[in-house]
Amino acid sequence: MTDSYLIVGPDVVGEGRADLLLQDGVVRRVETGSDAPRDARRIDADGLVALPGLVDLHTHLREPGREDAETIATGSAAAAAGGFTAVLAMANTDPVTDTAEAAERVRELGRQAGLVDVHPVGAVTKALAGEQLAELGLMARSRARVRVFSDDGKCVHDARLMRRALEYVKAFGGVVSQHAQDPRLAGSDACAHEGELSGRLGLPGWPGVAEEVIVARDVMLARHTGSRVHIAHVSTAGSVEVLRWAKAQGIAVSAEVTPHHLMLPVEKVATYDPTFKVNPPLRPVEDIAALREALADGTIDAVATDHAPHARHDKEHAFAEAAFGMLGLEQALQVVHTVMVRSGSMHWTQVAAAMSTTPARIAGLDDQGGGLADGAPANLVLFDPAARVTVDRDASRSLSSNNPWHGIALDGAVHATFLRGRATLLDGEVHA
Repeated sequence: MTDSYLIVGPDVVGEGRADLLLQDGVVRRVETGSDAPRDARRIDADGLVALPGLVDLHTHLREPGREDAETIATGSAAAAAGGFTAVLAMANTDPVTDTAEAAERVRELGRQAGLVDVHPVGAVTKALAGEQLAELGLMARSRARVRVFSDDGKCVHDARLMRRALEYVKAFGGVVSQHAQDPRLAGSDACAHEGELSGRLGLPGWPGVAEEVIVARDVMLARHTGSRVHIAHVSTAGSVEVLRWAKAQGIAVSAEVTPHHLMLPVEKVATYDPTFKVNPPLRPVEDIAALREALADGTIDAVATDHAPHARHDKEHAFAEAAFGMLGLEQALQVVHTVMVRSGSMHWTQVAAAMSTTPARIAGLDDQGGGLADGAPANLVLFDPAARVTVDRDASRSLSSNNPWHGIALDGAVHATFLRGRATLLDGEVHA
């Protein structure tokens, strides 16, 4: 396959058309096609938007331990199909990514798959048990160079332990990503937003305050320690209020929102379809509106998928017994385009910031999220904003089918993805 591509006429990050030459792993701006090598493959990008390759701060790839739900190879394929060039793989695997050796193994499996850069997230506590810190320093100094740590799926609810983690990662510029869920206010059985609907359905309630009190505590711990905290999958208007206050105080806090919390309301659970069981749960429209506003004004820094594949024997149960989580990698950019760009709430430059530049900065990825300037690494996605696609879960590159967008028409489609100038998605096919 040719190692040079001439991309003709894309709208570059919504700021005007230009021709882009991808050669030797970098982007070159060219004046005319005659400036490109003769063997460069020409891609007509009229009507397409060029964005820097997307970076996902929150992906569950399940390997090792649950290869029946996803592997690093299949998850990487789903990521490439969604326009991603880097993903951060969460630590709740089996065994848990709580040692340098485990982190290096995840990194190596990602390198072998070759479709996206896979960066392991290290566990905050050993075995995610919330009792002892994991090998944070050893993971940071390993070949995997871990900089993000999270017990995602579980909250680091012990304030003293969270303080120690923040103090420890400060020494090497790391960040702790918190799954904000006070276990005394929302226990392991809590599975639906606490309100009239959960009461009528007979489902254990997950009140928004269970998230908000942890967010408030952790931003104060970040201020006390002078360290960085990142809030995963923010889902309530109350959390947005805390984040907005904390940022006004200059506290080093960042936050992410998922595509499903930007679009899907709590009423989706009324059918008891376990596809819509997610943690934190889907929230009311008032929370969705607050999340959209916060993403648009920068209070929420990033969009992250929380891609959570599950095998059918874990998901196809009564709602209360089913596993938490839904797929997200392949439709993330479509959802953001549908609810944020088409509505006029965000410009493409803001999308590039929220889905590429800022996530890369939070994770400390120097070779991702650098934009499409001349000489930048050729990590790139071409997106067709005029397309309209009805999602079919059976067409997913993921091993799992718990896709919340199944049967929904979304605006736009990923046309191509390039990792350091190599096509990982082109002509509808993923290329390893």
